[in-house]
This record gives sequence, structure tokens and C-alpha cells, in this order.
Amino acid sequence: MKYLVVGARVAGAASALALHRLGHQVRVVDQHSADPALAEAGIEVIIGDPEPSQLLSGVDEVVLSPGIPPHHPLPVAALAKGLDVYSEPELAWRLRGPDAPIWLGITGTNGKTTTTTMLASILRAAGLRTAALGNIGVPLVDAQTGYDVLAVELSSFQLHWSSTLAPQGGAMLNLADDHLDWHGGFDEYAKAKTAIWRGGVAVGNLDDPRVAEALEHAPGRKIGFTLGVPPPGCVGVVEDLLIDRINPGDAFELANVADIKPSGAHNVANALAASALALSIGVSHEAIRAGLTDYVPEPHRNAPVATVNDVSYVDDSKATNPHAALASLLAYPRIVWVAGGQLKGVDIDDLVARIAPRLAGAVVLGIDRAQVLEALSRHAPRLPVVEVSRTDDGAMGEVVSAAARMAMPGDTVLLAPAAASLDMFASYAHRGDAFASAVRGL
Repeated sequence: MKYLVVGARVAGAASALALHRLGHQVRVVDQHSADPALAEAGIEVIIGDPEPSQLLSGVDEVVLSPGIPPHHPLPVAALAKGLDVYSEPELAWRLRGPDAPIWLGITGTNGKTTTTTMLASILRAAGLRTAALGNIGVPLVDAQTGYDVLAVELSSFQLHWSSTLAPQGGAMLNLADDHLDWHGGFDEYAKAKTAIWRGGVAVGNLDDPRVAEALEHAPGRKIGFTLGVPPPGCVGVVEDLLIDRINPGDAFELANVADIKPSGAHNVANALAASALALSIGVSHEAIRAGLTDYVPEPHRNAPVATVNDVSYVDDSKATNPHAALASLLAYPRIVWVAGGQLKGVDIDDLVARIAPRLAGAVVLGIDRAQVLEALSRHAPRLPVVEVSRTDDGAMGEVVSAAARMAMPGDTVLLAPAAASLDMFASYAHRGDAFASAVRGL
């Protein structure tokens, strides 16, 4: 077959090389640059943005970089020609052989990476060969053998560009407005997320009304998780314990709430989701406890940076939308909030209204800072607010200095931007590193 692979870096390069090894004809296109391994393998690479008709000539199927939206001219033209269009996780699913590992998938607006890596920690504690792959940054096409179970993070983009991908167990953590500009609206965004449940075991958050409603219509076996007392068939929390009540009439302890890292109710929910997926394939309660206790959190997720003059500084740069930021903001009683960036078409007003009583001050930066400032003026008109308009490398130093001047002993200066980072930084990690560096400069 002849494939067009759109995107020539991590996922695209891995897809092209995998197809090339199988003997298919492969053409790769990227607007900017390509992995040198493609040319070394003799794969045709086009740099630029040719007309779709030129790129699609003679092509049987198209493998897209998942970030390419449905309204982009290339997938529109390919679908109009009746071509199959999908992304790298779907390709990996199609390439599975008889020895392929079990896939356990995780999606949601927030908490995906934490839950995926928690699940991998549990699976390792159970003695299973595993890895955390997918939207985390490691391509799935290179993990066809050598594993027993994969913990697979899947974004709404990846799920949109899929049709047969069906993890044996799938968890939806939460569902809030995000990427509405990419999907064209919330309904399409939610529809993409529910594809995680194609495989027969549907794990969903009973505390999220949108997820709970969707779970009722999911196919196959259903397992709910909740921060309250779990009903039969679910996992949840009783006093300070995570409890398994999946089997009727039984109740088993999974872990202590105090064992969960990072702290916060949203991370207890993530741990419950990971536990439910592990239980669905027969992992023991002992392995779940060990995996959660030994879990090492990923960077930039509610991560303490330092305490300076009795003020705590916390990096949650991964809070790239209001729903994620809310979880962090509710974890601290009195906050100087560092906020702003690219809002991606999402309204921040409800978030600001909810957390205004906790705020001791705010420092606002980024391309969409005017919307944050307007919401603060409506819901916290007397709050001390500093606007940082500069966008160069010194901006975060100015941000942290302003926050430090506002903070009182016992306060938390919290980077939870509620927005994406690419207006000013290479990634959310770059933004978090800049914040931590500025804090250390204090």
C-alpha cells in the first residue's frame, strides 16, 4: 500500500519507519523539518505545504499528526476522496500481532499523564512488563512486543482520528471545556473522548456529571469511581481509605489517602481510576497499594518548588485549562495566583468566580491576559493584581518578583495558568522550569 504520513517528527517518523519496515510505500510531509532517520531509510520526505491534491495522488491511506484539526484542508480532501485518515495510536492498534500486549487507555480533560504513570507503577508492582506510552510522548508503534500490558494516554485529538482502536479497558477521568476551537464545539470534543470505551470495560468518574451520564450509555462492563463511599461495582473512598467494591458483597482496602502523591482530591480520583483499570485485568490489591505508595509524580503537576520567607511556591504549569487549574487552586487556602497564556477559546469567568475568595493576589501574563484581568475585575474588584506584558525570557522573573511582594507568610504562590503556554514558551515544561528558576533566584 501507499501511505502519506503527515508530520515528520516523533509520532510521524515512528509511523513512517514502521510502515517502511513492513514493505509499504511511504511519503512523508512536514511544513518545517524531518527526523534524519527518514532520509537515511530511503523514505521520500517533502518539506513545505503543497496542495492536497498533489500529496494525495496515488495514496491509499493517510496517517496524520494528531494535532491536525478536522477542518484542515488536507484531511478534508483525503476524506472527500474516501481515504482512511487516522493517527499514530490507531496505526499501532492496526499493526498489533498475536503477541501484542493488553492496552489500558486513559483520557479526560485533565489528569491523564498522572493517571497513566500511576497505572504503570501499579502494573510494575504486579510484576508485569509495562510502559506508559501514547500522548505522553512515546510512540505506540514501537511497542508491539516485549510487554504484557501498556498504560496508554490518549488525547481527544488521537481519539478523534481513530476508528478501530479499542483498549481492553478505558478510563475517562473528567470532561470539561477544552480544545473547543480544534473540535468545533463541546459535543464533538466529548464524542471523541467516549471512543476510549470501545473495548469492553468502561471506567468513569461518577463525581463528574458529564462523565457519569456518558458512562450510562457506554458499552460493556462499567466501573465507576468516586471520592465518596463507592456503590457496589465501583471504587471509592471510605474515611481515609481507598476501597474496592467492584465485586458484590466484598470490600477491600487499596491504599491510604495519605499515600497518594501528588496530594489533592483530584489525584485521589486519578489513583482510583488507575486502580479500577488494574483491577479489571486481575491485578492484586497488594500490588495496587505498592504501586501507589512507590509512585513518583511527573514534573510540573502541583510540584512544590521551594519555601521562601514562609511562602510556598508551587509549579502546576501543566494546568493548561480552567478545569485543571481549579483542582490546584482548591488545594490551598490562600493563594497568590500566577495565571494566563493561551485560553484556546475557553471561558475563564466561572473559574475566577469560584476561586476569588481564596486569592490574596494575582499576577497575569500571556496573550489572553485581558480576559483573565476582566474576570478578576468582575469577581475580585479589590484584589491586588499585577499585569506583566513583556514576553521575553525575563518575564517570569518579573512575575515571581511581583508575586513575592504580594505574598504573606503562610501563603502559596501557585503557577496554575489555566491556559496553554506556546504564546511565550516552548512548552508547559519550559514555562514551569522558568518559574522554578525565578523562584530559586529569590
